[in-house]
Amino acid sequence: MQTTRPGVHPTAHVADGAILGADVSIGPGCVVGPHARIGDGTVLHANVVVKGDTHVGPGCELFPFVVIGVRPQDKKLRTDAAALREQGWLDADGEWLGKLRIGADNELREHVTLHGGTPFGCGVTTIGDRNMFLAGSHVGHDSTVGNDCVFTNGAMAAGHCTIHDRAILGAMAGVHQFARVGRYAMIGAGSMLSQDAPPFGLVQGDRARLIAVNLIGLKRSGFPADDVAVIKRVFRKLFWRSGALEDRIAQARAFADGHALGEEILQFVESSDRGVCAPRGRPAPGEEPMERV
Repeated sequence: MQTTRPGVHPTAHVADGAILGADVSIGPGCVVGPHARIGDGTVLHANVVVKGDTHVGPGCELFPFVVIGVRPQDKKLRTDAAALREQGWLDADGEWLGKLRIGADNELREHVTLHGGTPFGCGVTTIGDRNMFLAGSHVGHDSTVGNDCVFTNGAMAAGHCTIHDRAILGAMAGVHQFARVGRYAMIGAGSMLSQDAPPFGLVQGDRARLIAVNLIGLKRSGFPADDVAVIKRVFRKLFWRSGALEDRIAQARAFADGHALGEEILQFVESSDRGVCAPRGRPAPGEEPMERV
């Protein structure tokens, strides 16, 4: 029988084994599973579900109908429960045990969903600190989200994605499996990002294209004018010029001359597995050039 705990509404269900920090507030209708840990001062409003091997850091706020840590949306996980249990992915009661690690001071608005790791990825989904997940946004299994990111209403990152610090996903934006979004990148509303978005870039469209440096985001974040100038010049040499990618990288690296932000962009491009989204007006690999009319 459940024992009443301080800060837990009488209609909430907090399973035996769940660990609650100091000054945690669990609202009416919430469900907290036996493997969950909730950090100091975190608030769960009404009808929040926290399942699986999920750790929520201190100072977070989860609004009504947030659901985190349940079994990820992967058809491969619907079969052979006995094998998954033997491998340690299910407990005796069928509770999913993929890891979900959420940092401090995150805000999860209504109907946000975050899924933990799977045996087909790194095994853990990681969310950093001070992120805002607006209503209906989603992060898939085995993904990583950095610090100070914003997922606007309905924005979604599929499984195995990496979203770096201070990235912004506009409303209804979608990030394809295994794609990356660089630091301070802005993904426009309604975009479908099937390739990597470079740091400091502004991308939009279906399929998303690189259209500019994210100057507004850099200004709001207080980047010095000299740094912004370097980023703009590296973008110009790397993305707005023709020629082989290797040649453009060499030209941009010669200009950047070891500048940290310039090198960050270049290393991001060089390490891309899916390729970086093509600049607007230039055909992506495999596409035919558009006819002008």
